[in-house]
Amino acid sequence: MKKLTLTLSAAALAITGTGIAVAHNHGGKAKVDTDGDGIVTLEEATTHADAMFTRMDANGDGVLNADDRAARAAERFAMMDADGDGEVTQEEMKAAREARKSERAERRGDRSEKMFSRLDTDGSGGISEAEFETAREARAERGGKGKGMRKGGKRRGGEAMLRRADTNGDQTVTREEFDAAVEARFAKADTDGSGTITAEEREAAKEKRKGRGGKRGGERQPRG
Repeated sequence: MKKLTLTLSAAALAITGTGIAVAHNHGGKAKVDTDGDGIVTLEEATTHADAMFTRMDANGDGVLNADDRAARAAERFAMMDADGDGEVTQEEMKAAREARKSERAERRGDRSEKMFSRLDTDGSGGISEAEFETAREARAERGGKGKGMRKGGKRRGGEAMLRRADTNGDQTVTREEFDAAVEARFAKADTDGSGTITAEEREAAKEKRKGRGGKRGGERQPRG
């Protein structure tokens, strides 16, 4: 059951993220707003969801369930088992660990370059004190908007979305259920029914989620 929950939680986050957090490139992953105009169409959202479903459906059987987690575990083992003898030696494990470290370092380097570019707002090739101060104020503002609830709240909301997506309650999300959940999430964010999600609609949806998260948090505190 634990493996199943973890597998489906990934799907839940995919469904949740596809509908709302759609204009940004998170951690180097492909962004939903492919043309970068700040507006997400249903076509962009469903194209992104298609890629996410395919990536999560590790065994290619067209559904998301515990079998996909097992398939990914087998893939990871095979990658470590360099000589294919069915066992992972200490050397192979060390090599795999070093490879992961190298990949993480490369991603950190990419993020560092992007961060520098964002801070260097005038493109001078250096970051002034004023640019540092502007960035600090922006971080402080973002931190004051429910930062503590973000991770847990997103996970709880994603799991709730997933339960709704699994319409027959069989602990398996089919492609049809996944697509229906993505479209429903999109429609909910598209408050004016224009067929697109604007930056304003994204912000409104985000604030609404924060409000729900705060209420849930408040209800749990007396029992803690």
